[in-house]
Amino acid sequence: MRRTSLPLVALLLSLCLTTGCAGGPAVASGTRTDPTLITRAQIQDSRFATAYDAVRALHSNWLTARGTESFSYPTEVQVYLDGVRMGGLDMLQNIASPPVQYIRFFSGIEASSRWGLDHGRGVIWVSTDANRPGASGPPPDTQD
Repeated sequence: MRRTSLPLVALLLSLCLTTGCAGGPAVASGTRTDPTLITRAQIQDSRFATAYDAVRALHSNWLTARGTESFSYPTEVQVYLDGVRMGGLDMLQNIASPPVQYIRFFSGIEASSRWGLDHGRGVIWVSTDANRPGASGPPPDTQD
């Protein structure tokens, strides 16, 4: 009985080790999803009315303030629409979702290095038309 259980234990151990190494999120067609990006397809699939609805449903953690707050220089997550600074999170409710191409979140560190210290809580970048002149901005590519 002891000899038959040893190969079985070895087989189970090897299966556990090989499947443990192959673990991770299952993703279609071998592509990884970007946790800082909401794509046009995601927005259209769920038929959100505004950009705020899409962010709240797909990445509600972007709406949560992080980091330290300064009394002399209060900051909040900033919203940019096609490269134009719109203001705080409430501005997302004014952006209709049908023309949105993508929405990208920049952390406080990334945003501060790009746009200055008053962006310490992060930036939500909304692009409505990538082909329109003057709508340049951070590209929606993923860099992993």
